[in-house]
Amino acid sequence: MSSVRVLVVEDDPVAADAHRLYVERLAGFEVAAVVHTGGAALRFLEKEPVDLILLDLNLPDGHGLQVVRKMRAAGHTADVVAVTSARDLGVVRQAVSVGVVQYLLKPFTFPSLRDRLERWARYRNELAGGEASGQDEVDRALAALRSPEAVLPKGLSGPTLEAITVALRDASDTGEGISANAAAQAVGVSRITARRYLEHLVDSGRAVRSPQYGQVGRPELCYRWSGSARRKQQ
Repeated sequence: MSSVRVLVVEDDPVAADAHRLYVERLAGFEVAAVVHTGGAALRFLEKEPVDLILLDLNLPDGHGLQVVRKMRAAGHTADVVAVTSARDLGVVRQAVSVGVVQYLLKPFTFPSLRDRLERWARYRNELAGGEASGQDEVDRALAALRSPEAVLPKGLSGPTLEAITVALRDASDTGEGISANAAAQAVGVSRITARRYLEHLVDSGRAVRSPQYGQVGRPELCYRWSGSARRKQQ
């Protein structure tokens, strides 16, 4: 499968470079170009196709949503992830109305961008077929865009979940996985708290657990990121 081609549109050179580096760290994604204005973005799209646009909304030559409207009028169908520090919900509604698939507030971390791009990739894969078999398939495709932690179980917080997720993914990248005790030490919470978050990730399908046998006694549960687990099985 070919890599997802991403166009980064950001007027701040430092932020643009950071966004480029973030995208390049993701397997299956490549940066097609980095531009700093809406006009440059439209000119690039006339020359080369891209799959996804990481679009700053506050550009020196106009609002990013105007760029999206001009793109659509010209027949460009690339999906758009809006990137902005603006928290105006009216802008969010306008973004949805012109077909923006994700909305990411600045400043954001690499895990936040990675989460959204990976969910967008799942959404794209779900819609790769020619025709849906039924409502369930349509619902599943749209659900891929929604964050599973948008509504967390009582007692869980978004920042702690992100910290646990980062620790889990870092451990999974080494092939070792992580225990609740190790996650607790990495994040600075109790073992019981870490296990609650790890179990939430298992329940939401983003992690898998298995017993890890070592010293004599009860085996300890080892958690791995589900993407890492799938790659290991292939």
